[in-house]
Amino acid sequence: MHLNPFAHSHGHSHGVRNSVDDALESSEAGIGALKISLAALMVTALLQAVIVWVSGSVALLADTIHNFGDALTALPLWVAFALTRRVANRSYTYGYGRAEDLAGVFIVATIFFSACVAGYESVAKLIQGSEISNVGWVAAAAVVGFLGNEVVARYRIGVGKRIGSAALVADGEHARTDGFTSLAVLVGALGVWLGYPILDPLVGLLITVAILYIVKDSALAIWRRMMDAVDPEVVDAIEGAAAGVAQIEGVESVRARWVGHRVHGEVAVRMDGAMSVAAAARVEQEVRESARRAVPMLERLVIEVAAR
Repeated sequence: MHLNPFAHSHGHSHGVRNSVDDALESSEAGIGALKISLAALMVTALLQAVIVWVSGSVALLADTIHNFGDALTALPLWVAFALTRRVANRSYTYGYGRAEDLAGVFIVATIFFSACVAGYESVAKLIQGSEISNVGWVAAAAVVGFLGNEVVARYRIGVGKRIGSAALVADGEHARTDGFTSLAVLVGALGVWLGYPILDPLVGLLITVAILYIVKDSALAIWRRMMDAVDPEVVDAIEGAAAGVAQIEGVESVRARWVGHRVHGEVAVRMDGAMSVAAAARVEQEVRESARRAVPMLERLVIEVAAR
């Protein structure tokens, strides 16, 4: 079973160096993905904004605002990835990986703000009435919004899974949801074409509700990260890797947490007390290598030994 983590060995300088190199490489890949997806979403949102201006569609306006917001969520993640490239020091002994979690808080706040704006505009249009022109262009803009978001979603999710960044994967899933809300704008345009213009602000309100659901899911994911929650499969994989080493007589406890897009773990094991120091060190190294194969994004594994 391969999960999303990775380990360096404590007493070997080449292991530390490889760990740092891997972390730098993954952060560079994350920044590259954000640059490309930011440009793609900004182009998509700008094209939609032009059509909003000529058509007056509030549903398309809500979708456009959300797409701008989604594009801008790349900025705090960009800063976070840049910070994670900095090495740990005596003040930040675990490095700067938590910057990803802080970026996630900003992302959730941005998504919530976009929901408030979209909801306000939709309610205003319901009260004041809604007039839309160039319905064909509105439909075309909705399709553009869907395609732009889907391309970005595939790219962010792919890179996020490869480098082990839950924040980037979540942002990709967010973009994918945005793509489907863009398709909802087609319903509003169809309603106008059939003579029911009220469907346009109603679809705007439905998009607002969809955004609020994204806020709920994203906030829960960020809460779990900041509370050091991990998937049970990660703990099971580390435990299984340690128990599978021949000289390990039992695994007493396992703890793990994400620090940025890397996992730090601790495992307490039982070993023969008569084993020499050199032999025990070899067993610990074998445990770390086994755990890294099971959890590729495991950066650090602290092993506590209880001799029988």
